[in-house]
Amino acid sequence: MLVPKFVGASKSRKESTAWSIAACLLVLPVGLTSCTYSAEPSSAAASTAAPVSSVGAADSRSSLGGEIHADSFGNVDFYTTVSGDTLAKIAATYKLSEAKVAEFNGLQPGTTLTPGTKLRLIPDGPMNGAKGTATTDTNGIPTSYVVTPEDTLGGITYRFNLTKEQLAEANKVPFTYEKGGTYFIQAGQTIQLQKNPVDSRSGKGKTVTNSFGQAVYYTTVDGDSFDSLGYQFRSTTEQILLYNPSLAANEPIPAGSKLRLIPGELKIEGAQGTFTSDAEGIPLTYITAPGDTERQISFRFSITDLRAANRPTTGTGGTWYEAVDLPTGELAPGQTISLALDKPINKPGL
Repeated sequence: MLVPKFVGASKSRKESTAWSIAACLLVLPVGLTSCTYSAEPSSAAASTAAPVSSVGAADSRSSLGGEIHADSFGNVDFYTTVSGDTLAKIAATYKLSEAKVAEFNGLQPGTTLTPGTKLRLIPDGPMNGAKGTATTDTNGIPTSYVVTPEDTLGGITYRFNLTKEQLAEANKVPFTYEKGGTYFIQAGQTIQLQKNPVDSRSGKGKTVTNSFGQAVYYTTVDGDSFDSLGYQFRSTTEQILLYNPSLAANEPIPAGSKLRLIPGELKIEGAQGTFTSDAEGIPLTYITAPGDTERQISFRFSITDLRAANRPTTGTGGTWYEAVDLPTGELAPGQTISLALDKPINKPGL
């Protein structure tokens, strides 16, 4: 996972193109000095035992009548034929061409199928755009993948029958495409292709959001775990632990814990200033420090549009606060700016 370097801390198939601060919370924006990425295959157990939920169904039946093997997102990767099945019928059911299903299984279109034949509905092995090695479970479902040079996001999602959003969720990040100089697809990295099962009770706690609609705090319930929180809020275990030092990676998360989902009090490079907050702990104002940038301030406090909270009261002018370097977004130190869209600082008269 991508982990930001914190400095000066007191405790030290559809692609969205809209910039989101949720992305900043999990994937390094420009300005943080270092990062690492590694697979995160598992997390601490849920707080108490309970049934787990997983979308995929390893041994269930298709509308065609044959057995299917689906991944953790419910995407069907394998189908076992029954009497009367044809390549054309199977292809139509799973929105593939007959030629593709035939190709995945080394068959010719129109081939007569023998009942009990396990057919692939995903490509078999390396291909252009996804030439790396994958691990699979006992049903043949791909679970992780090692990225190779010249791999592409499109190639990886096609080979493993995933959408970009599903790939992002499996890796607890908000996006998988390149953004702000940050790349998810990097040669040599191991990425996850599936979600781990989570407790069916998880994710039902209270979420506190800021005026931009971004999650800032979450109060845990029985069944919550690092995995369930990671998938829900796209936060890696390392980030949750960093923001909440009272937690331990090898211990269950107690129900009723109010967890912070943003750096907040942790000062990061490019956002070293001090801030005020309301009674719920939602950041309200911020005093800029030398070297602070718009991007890093936005990252630290989960803000999607810092400028919108800091515009003149009248006229059509842009944001009032001063920058010392426009290309990098570095702001002049000593300015008190708003972090809340519903409590803007407008600088009357500008």
